[in-house]
Amino acid sequence: MAFFRRPRYFPSLPVVILISFLLILDAVSATAEYSSASQSSQAARKITHADSSLDAGSVTNGVYRNKTLGFTCRIPAGWVLRTDEMNARDEQSAGNQSADSSKTGPAAASSAGAKVLLAAFSRPPDAKGEDVNSSILIVAESAAAYPGLKDALQYFDPLTEVAKAQGFEIDEDPYEIAIETKTLVRGDFHKDVGTRVMHQSTLAMLERGYAVSFTVIAGTDDDVEDLIDSLDFGANAGTKK
Repeated sequence: MAFFRRPRYFPSLPVVILISFLLILDAVSATAEYSSASQSSQAARKITHADSSLDAGSVTNGVYRNKTLGFTCRIPAGWVLRTDEMNARDEQSAGNQSADSSKTGPAAASSAGAKVLLAAFSRPPDAKGEDVNSSILIVAESAAAYPGLKDALQYFDPLTEVAKAQGFEIDEDPYEIAIETKTLVRGDFHKDVGTRVMHQSTLAMLERGYAVSFTVIAGTDDDVEDLIDSLDFGANAGTKK
């Protein structure tokens, strides 16, 4: 298999990896920059993003739905949503990168098409706890940002490199997994954090011109599987009530 490498004129790390790293930091740390006002009820509301061309989806009665990408994700009761905050953080980072590029030469190609569709945590990031702060992160990034990208397996090449760089060990090579009507690629990782073990699984797919990743973090393999089971790619996943 030929491995995919991002061309040199793109940023060395895809935006999705940077966001995934932020998720890892939030899951490990019990502190955060944002106040408890970021805690959101799971009443019906539209999630807003700067990229209007990408269906941001919506959360209703504890279920995230994205009609365009054709999936739903059930959010565990009592979890905290931080989707808007993570998008704001990413946009600020992109703005800083653009300012730096203007001083040093031509700006790198934009990755502004990458957006967090859902970021959910089992407890507020500023609430301390002994266990791992379980998390769900769903990100969509324009596949056009990766010339030559043919399948989701290629998308795992940089994801795996960064996970290893952050101390995660890969459990096995990425593999295909079927969830209802959709076949995705999955990679599993773990990392010792003091007396705890952090388990991370990422699923990826290419859909309608986007590379979409689904990352879950939990304290046990069983908890990871429960979070993955919250995903639905059935025929009516994006529209079911």
